Amino acid sequence: MIDTALIQKYNVPGPRYTSYPTVPYWNEAGFSVPQWISGLRQSFEESNRGTRLPARAGSDGNGSFGQARLNESFGQEDISLYIHLPFCESLCTFCACNKRITTQHSVEVPYIEALLKEWDMHRHFFPEKPVIREIHLGGGTPTFFSPTHLKKLLDGILSGCTVHPEREFSFEGHPNNTGTEHLQTLYNLGFRRVSFGVQDYNEKVQKAIHRIQPFENVKKVTEAARKTGYESVSHDLVFGLPFQTLADVRKNIAHTLELRPNRIAFYSYAHVPWIKGAGQRGFNENDLPSGTLKLEFYKTGKALLEQAGYVEIGMDHFSLPSDRLYQAMLNKKIHRNFMGYTSSATQVMIGLGVSAISDSWYAFAQNEKTVEGYYQKINSGALAIAKGHILTTEDLKVRRHILNLMCLLETEWMPEERFPETTERLKPLEDDGLITITENKIIVNTKGRSFLRNICMAFDLRLIAKEPDTRLFSMTV
Repeated sequence: MIDTALIQKYNVPGPRYTSYPTVPYWNEAGFSVPQWISGLRQSFEESNRGTRLPARAGSDGNGSFGQARLNESFGQEDISLYIHLPFCESLCTFCACNKRITTQHSVEVPYIEALLKEWDMHRHFFPEKPVIREIHLGGGTPTFFSPTHLKKLLDGILSGCTVHPEREFSFEGHPNNTGTEHLQTLYNLGFRRVSFGVQDYNEKVQKAIHRIQPFENVKKVTEAARKTGYESVSHDLVFGLPFQTLADVRKNIAHTLELRPNRIAFYSYAHVPWIKGAGQRGFNENDLPSGTLKLEFYKTGKALLEQAGYVEIGMDHFSLPSDRLYQAMLNKKIHRNFMGYTSSATQVMIGLGVSAISDSWYAFAQNEKTVEGYYQKINSGALAIAKGHILTTEDLKVRRHILNLMCLLETEWMPEERFPETTERLKPLEDDGLITITENKIIVNTKGRSFLRNICMAFDLRLIAKEPDTRLFSMTV
């Protein structure tokens, strides 16, 4: 059982670490699009040659980088694509993702055409035909788009590319508008995993977050996905929503276990009303559960899922032992990036669409955040990049350790390397039994798995060097 006192002690604002550095600490002044393109080409060529990256493989040229990542799993000759489809027919007020609210489906074709133009620009940077290992359709609401238009998009993306034999294609589906034709069309294109946003089954909570979807809708689409042949169905559950009660959490878990999805994301509502366009400013914060109650939600949900046979994967994620994500964890192949946890890793991840973030391993780049700004750049023949960050040698070191901890629950370094300041910051967590520190290794104990964000924060030099003047992050629990 999780110690409530520990949760209260470590429940502080902190990044979710789908990248390092986190976006608020990008050095935009040291970034340029030509630099990004150069690094992207370099990373692609290294991947195709199977060249091990110095940033992961043990040396920064001076022999001081430390050991390789424990899961040397970056694939050869393959890349990942994240495609952001921002349109939604209504605003879900709990959501802090980048979206555009409209009921006009005439926006579909122009946006798809822009995405294909953007992808064509990227393809010209590669000296060889790219091998696509991962595709994830996120949003917004990907199933806002018709099956016909999604097929047009994916056919255009995959044309002139090679699909990896162990591909992992996935998409986010809305339970209310994901039809059998969506499921079949994407299945025929190679998609085998789908994630449905459930959030909560209580109608009062659903009304507060402007997301009405009865259990019957979730049941119908889950069963339809399985009947179509999808190998992994995921449900997203959120705790800490307005008007939510402990009884609601129990009910949510019970309904979820009735459908028994292969994966479950069970995570804390991130209340970040200061983010432009989040929609959360409409909440009365007095309607949100107290911190103490949220802790009970978390403890109860986690216990019920584990009793039902689900295994905790990294942070906020649970899976059945039969799922590829669990197998990837056992085999030390699990990876974490802007798409969350994945069962495979690629050195290059390209983000297409409004606000999408790309990762060449050496650098990050983020697209324009408005549809208008995105169109303007794409239609002028330029990449839609608005900002980015070139990783320093220090960034790469820190990134390696954070990635190891997030994915493998341990990290290590060469004997001659020392991290006295980091070790000092980790000492309270060691004293509380959350981690074990040896001469050159940190291991996250079972008790510490709920505190991964706190453990990683001890390595986050940019966060430590510049404490934010205003709140940037959600609470760790």
